[in-house]
Amino acid sequence: MNFIQAFDQHGAWRKQFALRLKLLSEWLADHELMEPGIRERLDQLHAQIKNDKITVAFVAEFSRGKSELINAVFFAGYGRRIMPASAGRTTMCPTELAYDADLPPCLRLLPIETRLQPQSLLDWRNAPAKWERVDLDVNDPKQLAKAIQKVSEVRHVPVDEARALGFWHDEVPEDNPLPGPDGLIEVPRWRHALINMAHPLLKQGLVILDTPGLNAIGAEPELTVSLLPQAHAVVFILAADTGVTKSDLGIWRQHLATLGDGQASRLVVLNKIDTMWDALSSPEQVQLQIAAQRADSAEILGVPQSQVLAVSAQKGLLAKVNRDDELLKASQLLDLERALSEGLLGQRRRILGSAVAAGVEALRGEAGRMVHSRLRDLVEQIQELDGLRGKNAGVIKQMRLRIEQEQADFDASGAKIQAVRSVHLRLLKDLFALLSPSHLKAEVSTLARQLKSPGIKLGVRRAYDSTFNRLRDDLTHADEMAGEIQSMLEGSFKNLNAEYGFSLQAPSSPQLALYRKDLDLIEKSHLQYLSLGNALRLAQPEFAERLARALMSRLRVVYETAVNEVELWNKSAAAQLDAQLRERRRNFTRRIEAVSRIQQAASGLDERIRELQTQQAALNQLEIKFEELTAHLLAAPAEEPAEALAA
Repeated sequence: MNFIQAFDQHGAWRKQFALRLKLLSEWLADHELMEPGIRERLDQLHAQIKNDKITVAFVAEFSRGKSELINAVFFAGYGRRIMPASAGRTTMCPTELAYDADLPPCLRLLPIETRLQPQSLLDWRNAPAKWERVDLDVNDPKQLAKAIQKVSEVRHVPVDEARALGFWHDEVPEDNPLPGPDGLIEVPRWRHALINMAHPLLKQGLVILDTPGLNAIGAEPELTVSLLPQAHAVVFILAADTGVTKSDLGIWRQHLATLGDGQASRLVVLNKIDTMWDALSSPEQVQLQIAAQRADSAEILGVPQSQVLAVSAQKGLLAKVNRDDELLKASQLLDLERALSEGLLGQRRRILGSAVAAGVEALRGEAGRMVHSRLRDLVEQIQELDGLRGKNAGVIKQMRLRIEQEQADFDASGAKIQAVRSVHLRLLKDLFALLSPSHLKAEVSTLARQLKSPGIKLGVRRAYDSTFNRLRDDLTHADEMAGEIQSMLEGSFKNLNAEYGFSLQAPSSPQLALYRKDLDLIEKSHLQYLSLGNALRLAQPEFAERLARALMSRLRVVYETAVNEVELWNKSAAAQLDAQLRERRRNFTRRIEAVSRIQQAASGLDERIRELQTQQAALNQLEIKFEELTAHLLAAPAEEPAEALAA
């Protein structure tokens, strides 16, 4: 199965899950079970499925055939090249291909001059007016390819401007580009490009990140400390005939070697194996040469040989366009597509399946408690009314007075319940303060000042260590605070359950200490800039400023995610209490109405008991149906994609 087929099936599974979720939502609403806490869980599950993205980043030195590989794997259906892939340097700026239904098909380009301003790339994304926009006609491959060719545009600027933009370094002249006859330096025209198009794979959540070569990567720290580490798979392209060159090794060591905890997210591709197809060598000899190159590359990069694949992107694209199965097999492109589909998609689907399964279990618990509460109230009413059989009007009147007194006592107990809320909110306020943007900014301020200071940053490594140690301590403290709030909730809910017959259950506490792992990865991605070899680059104020902004942007995402988890936990607990308070008040109203009807008609007692028994039977069926629907939803992540497609 190739990558496109596997991704289609992944998309079909997500659509099937979303459909089942929609049916469950409608069923819950029809049966008056759509309480705020349950709606919050459903919205979260829907957002997880709808917004799930899979990012594949392609990284290489110039002229390794990176854009051609993207064309071959993803865009062969157009019958021509879409990404610029001519000889020489093509993609001059980081380019993201994705789909946003709220935007028309377009290419958006951020001018390179924005590097001279303080905003981060994340900030610029939220300022659409600053981007140059080119509309795309996705039904016209020729127009599409011509428009996207703009990512190859360059400018020629004086040395001083090249230096300010980060493309010229007096301290390392061997890394500088060659000036033209006029003394001007060639630099990219654009800092970043965003391509929005309704390609089938992009519509299903695929994001493709096409990066430029070493010089441009190093000049944009936000790319290497934010975009690349967050990619689900990184495809590193080498030339098959040369293997790992010095510049290739530089990119690998500085930007890719430390990505992630494991190596499953990284694939190394030896491209252009067709240059080794030699008429004077037998096919077996060629394959032995390719195998030797794979083994050497794996050893140099320190990855398993199974993660080093050899392909010909150009022949693979040609074979797909001409429907030449023999050439496609020889290109070995399908081996790469299988590795992407089995490794990347399989892993992503397991992670997503586990996340949604946990959400469905939480949903099942909240709605299940509500059904149980209603069943318990019905049983109590039936027993209460059954005890009135043969009793006179005076006894029935006394029962009504007793129920009204219970209702009054319950209403008067609101202060006790409010006290539980007040303590909970006070503790939460302290927790939110610890995870707030202002607190994060204060913790990072010393490091940011040190990064932005002029000259060589001799103590910046210590500043990084100190800052990240404090941030990790903050998350540990936040996790401890969440544990204290959880203990308070469990104790309070237990008391309320005993006193009022509720069935409250504290939702699972957020595991904030787990976000320490994200901090470790962020710190690891920054270490590449703290080596002696990067000391001169770090001494440049503009570069250090960009690095500080990139760090803050990445940390904000971690803290915001943690805050969202705490907010969901808080809403779940509050919604549960509100729901059971409402149910109890409704129960008092129903009990008083029942006794009133019995007082008015002698036959009312038996009639009301039969009504309640009918409602009880209906609720029992409701409970069974709810279990079936949630079991059906829980089964979705475990199904094979093909089964989901056929369901």
